[in-house]
Parts: sequence; structure tokens; C-alpha cells
Amino acid sequence: MKVLIIGASGTIGAAVKEHLSERHDIITAGTQSGDIKLDITDPASIKRAFEELSPLDAVVMTLGKATFAPFSELEPAKLGESKHLLGIENKLMGQINVAQVARDHLTDGGSITLTTGILNEHPVPGSVSPSMVNGALDAFVKAAAMEMPRGIRINSVSPSVLRQSLGKYGPFFRGFKPVEAADVALAYSRSVESLVTGQVLKVW
Repeated sequence: MKVLIIGASGTIGAAVKEHLSERHDIITAGTQSGDIKLDITDPASIKRAFEELSPLDAVVMTLGKATFAPFSELEPAKLGESKHLLGIENKLMGQINVAQVARDHLTDGGSITLTTGILNEHPVPGSVSPSMVNGALDAFVKAAAMEMPRGIRINSVSPSVLRQSLGKYGPFFRGFKPVEAADVALAYSRSVESLVTGQVLKVW
């Protein structure tokens, strides 16, 4: 298959690339690096990338940002001034827009894989915004799967904190069992290479 990985320079993306490249033709994309530049906050950039790369059989999203902040610092604000904006504009709508463009450009029977995370089911202090975004994405996947055309499938992968990222995120995840990036990559393989759809593939 011809698989586009958006965010392949990150820890998860690199593990997914290594795993899937054994069997498939991999193209990488990112804001600053990759075979092709792609800004997930810009729908026109997403469309240009898919038009240039078509035909594609699968897209994997491992890119997305959200703001960690104490709930006491999340003041009421218009969206453009809200601390929730980063997560909504980047991780949430960025992945949703990729999925909606992919729906129209992937080959019949293709697959879309988004990335969420453990925080919507097991939040930690400071995770209100990313927990909200993860929950919205998982709900989007379940609903969108029912209406995907041409046999296209969509799933999300929801990992716990990575062992490789404990130096940066470990203080947020006291008491959580870390997971290996290589094990997380197996869930992306299941989404791309099996027939599951509308699923949240948890790696906890």
C-alpha cells in the first residue's frame, strides 16, 4: 500500500514508519520535515498534499498539539482568545480536516488513523484541554465510521504515556504504566492493515 504518515518525525510517527515500511511504500509529511510539507491547520495545504500524492491507500496522523494548563487558569474567553484554541485548532480540527480530505481522496477500501490518548478516560491535573480534545476525536471516529463512503475505514489510536517520553511528560503521569513506542506502532498497523473501523485502539 501507499501510506502517508503525517508527523513521522515524532517518537510515535518514527516507530510507525519503521514498522509499516517493512511492507508498504511510506510517504512522510510534517510542518517542518518530511517528504512533503503539510500544515494541518490549513485545509488548503491538506488538499494540495492529497492531490499531489494521490492515489493513496492510507493516512496515519501522529501529529497534534494541545495545551496543558491548570483548570484554574482556563478563563472564559472567546475561542480566538482561549487557552483551548491550540488543541481545538491543531489536534482536533487538524485531524478532522485531514480525515475529511482523506475521505474524498483515498482509494476504495482505504484507511484513516487518527491519534488521541489516554487522558480523556484517565485525566491528570492540567489535562482538561487535551482530555477534551481526545474525547472529541474518539467520538468523531465512531460517528464518522458509519458514514464513510467506498469502504473507507477510520480508527483512532489511544496510547498511554510513552516510555521514551518520560523525561518530558513523566511528572504528569505518576502511577501510569508507560508503553513502548514500538508497541504503540502495532495498533497503527492493526488500523491500517486489518478490517476494523470505528474503533479506539487503546495501548495502555
